[in-house]
Amino acid sequence: MIDHIGFPVLDLNRARTFYDRALASLGIGLVMEVTEEMTGGHGAHLGYGREGKPFFWIGSGRAAVAATHVALSAPDRATVDAFHAAALAAGGRDNGAPGLRPDYHPGYYAAFVLDPDGNNIEAVHHGEPA
Repeated sequence: MIDHIGFPVLDLNRARTFYDRALASLGIGLVMEVTEEMTGGHGAHLGYGREGKPFFWIGSGRAAVAATHVALSAPDRATVDAFHAAALAAGGRDNGAPGLRPDYHPGYYAAFVLDPDGNNIEAVHHGEPA
């Protein structure tokens, strides 16, 4: 079981604007900020999560060298749809419209968006096939 994940972004303020808007649709919000001073010069970091527990981190401090893929759980298909719309409205680029992905399994419903750095962010609901 993964407790949390993090990756660097090129522009922390730009990424913050994107993730504040895109993740809100999944009930995920900013719960912790770590400054450059707090890390002893190793970058600033933003922790997103629920109920005061950050589990999705972005940070500055070094250039991103390769895109990352992260899939976030959604409670239903409507939330996947809302994530996709919110992420596009926040400046993300479509990387797969909401829909069933039966190659993964019959009830796999997901949407994919590229963040401002090209990271592939997915919202997925594992439910019953339509």
